[in-house]
Amino acid sequence: MLGRFEFANPTKIYFGKGAIDSLKGELERYGKTVQLVYGGGSIKKNGIYDEVLFALHAANKAVVEDGGVMPNPTADKLRDGVRIARENRVDFILAVGGGSVCDYAKALSVSVHCGGDPWEVYYERFEEPACPIVPVGCVLTMVGTGSEMNGGAVITNPERKLKIGHVFGSNVMPKFTVLDPTYTFTVPRRQMVAGIYDAFNHVCEQYFSGEDDNVSDDLAEALMRSIVRNSRVAVKDPENYEARSNLMWAASLALNTLIAKGKTTDWEVHMLGQAVGAYTDATHGMTLSAVSLPYYHYILPYGVKKFKRFAVEVWNVPEAGSDEEIALRGLDALDGWMQEIGVSRNLTELGVTPDMIEGIADATRVMDGGYHVLTRPEIVAILRASL
Repeated sequence: MLGRFEFANPTKIYFGKGAIDSLKGELERYGKTVQLVYGGGSIKKNGIYDEVLFALHAANKAVVEDGGVMPNPTADKLRDGVRIARENRVDFILAVGGGSVCDYAKALSVSVHCGGDPWEVYYERFEEPACPIVPVGCVLTMVGTGSEMNGGAVITNPERKLKIGHVFGSNVMPKFTVLDPTYTFTVPRRQMVAGIYDAFNHVCEQYFSGEDDNVSDDLAEALMRSIVRNSRVAVKDPENYEARSNLMWAASLALNTLIAKGKTTDWEVHMLGQAVGAYTDATHGMTLSAVSLPYYHYILPYGVKKFKRFAVEVWNVPEAGSDEEIALRGLDALDGWMQEIGVSRNLTELGVTPDMIEGIADATRVMDGGYHVLTRPEIVAILRASL
């Protein structure tokens, strides 16, 4: 492994069926007033809301509700959440939902006691919080983003047509997260497979960088194999506890900073996907799946050894032929799996039209940690190949 690194992940995990029983004890460690953050209301239909509220009341908390967090939380929603938090002097933020709800909660946590507009401070100037941070806890109901165990917070500005992620430090990571795989059983199939691909691509973004012998790459390959194997079970039997529990834990491990250690990491697929999301409001995991293969085909010649390893170690492709031929068969196997689980494989079905391409290219950040740093014409070419 190359270079030096630090590793710390302070998020305490309560995993398994009935893990919600641990919520009351955790809440008792924090202040009186809790801002309860959730999405469109599905948790009220499936009973999770009642279980969470029971724990909040058992812990003698005053509850301030902040519902309606959208799948791609906006800057305006964040500003409104800050207003709610300030007016009620909240001591703790509890996010109940998927990755977007967790992202929103973390963005809220660093904004309540800070001056200035949160979008300008954190998503234009990329400043770090210089104020007290309201602690966050999560009860996860959808698998994919890994937001339950990291400091990332993605916010969308529809007026500016920008979707930007800010990865904060360990002081912003959730203090605890409840992971009960049964809470994911009622997620619609399309959302489930989008989350599965999101988790898989998180691993890819860290894997496709560097050529050294790196423990992080061995861990990444194991995670990718597990995600593929369990996804095949879950799409046929969504209430298979073993498969859903493995997917839930793999998604957390995929982006809790562990497998990035000793790596440069890429993240260009996410930059492309987030720019698409800013223009279409499409499901995040589907924007990633729609641009992945054209991007990987484009950069393969620059990182052919790793793509060959990906083919052999993840997809069990026989080592027959040139390195590039083996690598290409690996991408074919990836494509076959994507078709099998039913994720989007082009941008057209997500609402992207040819006239949007130039604007999406302008909104795409260029990263420099992968095998090739894209130019703007190359970004345009990849987006057009994704239509």
